[in-house]
Amino acid sequence: MAQIVVSDGALTVSMHGIDKILALRGHLSVRLEHVRGVEVRPEEARQIWHGLKFGTNLPGVVTAGTFFTGEGKLFYDLHDPERTIAIDLEGEDYRRLIVQVDDGETPEAVAQRIRAALAAGKQ
Repeated sequence: MAQIVVSDGALTVSMHGIDKILALRGHLSVRLEHVRGVEVRPEEARQIWHGLKFGTNLPGVVTAGTFFTGEGKLFYDLHDPERTIAIDLEGEDYRRLIVQVDDGETPEAVAQRIRAALAAGKQ
C-alpha cells in the first residue's frame, strides 16, 4: 500500500512496511505538472506479466518495484488490484505509477483528489 500526498506542486507516493523492501524504495516524488492523468484501473494491476522487473512480482499476492515494458518504465506497489489507481506521467523517469491506496481511502477518492489538484494548478 502507498500513501499518496499532493502538496507544494508535487505528488509523493510513500510505501509502508515491507513494501519499502519489496519495491526497493520507500518513496517517489514527481512534479504535479508532469501528471497527465489518473484513473482507477484495476485491470492493469491484475495482469500477471508486468515486464522485466526490478522488485517483486508474486501474482495474486504482491507486485512492487520497477518494471520495464515496451511503454517505458512503470512503478507498481500493490497487493489488491481492486484498490489501485494508475497515475500517468510525462517528463519523469517513470511513465506510470500503479499503486494501491491506503486503507481508509477509496481509489476513486484519491483519484479525485489528484484531479482536483491538477485542475487547481492549471488556473
